[in-house]
Amino acid sequence: MENEKTEFWEANFVEKKEIWGFEPAKSTVIARDFFVEKSVKNILVPGFGYGRNAQVFREAGIDITGIEISKTAIEMARKHYGTEMTIHYGSVTEMPFDNKQYEGIFCYSLIHLLDQVDREKLIADCYNQLAENGYMIFIAISKKAPTYGKGQLISKDQYEIFDGVKMFFYDQESIKSEFKNVGLFEVTEVEENFPFYFIKCQKN
Repeated sequence: MENEKTEFWEANFVEKKEIWGFEPAKSTVIARDFFVEKSVKNILVPGFGYGRNAQVFREAGIDITGIEISKTAIEMARKHYGTEMTIHYGSVTEMPFDNKQYEGIFCYSLIHLLDQVDREKLIADCYNQLAENGYMIFIAISKKAPTYGKGQLISKDQYEIFDGVKMFFYDQESIKSEFKNVGLFEVTEVEENFPFYFIKCQKN
């Protein structure tokens, strides 16, 4: 799954470069405000991309560590945002990449690209790297998205929507099922290019 995501990333970067621009996603701004309110000083970002969602955290004084499987994306992040950030090269399925505990974890629009086994591992690995009383936020696509039910059915609520890209579509029930043991305390909806769930957990 991660290899397929890598091929998708690399193909799009080669042709389109910064395909989503440099403005942070709406969910990222909301997460930044939440982390600032909770005085979070450092966060881990699995699925770092090319850094468009990192700068708002840095500007708020939050230290960022990323994980990214695309070398092209990492090179672009270095080009546009400097070399000070730690970005681990590799798949999130290979976590952990360090033994640090983070006060916050932010995972944007990644978890739904994984199958059930890898989703469960990602959630557990993130929780294991979360400091006591720390917060983690996942942004996951909703079954309300127009692409739900389109393409080839892979498993329950998971579809290959086009070649090499498989998506699992969440609802409240599946969120509770997958996050119930990692301090899930709030789920809200956010409308961006797709309808997403904004999932908050706390370790205590």
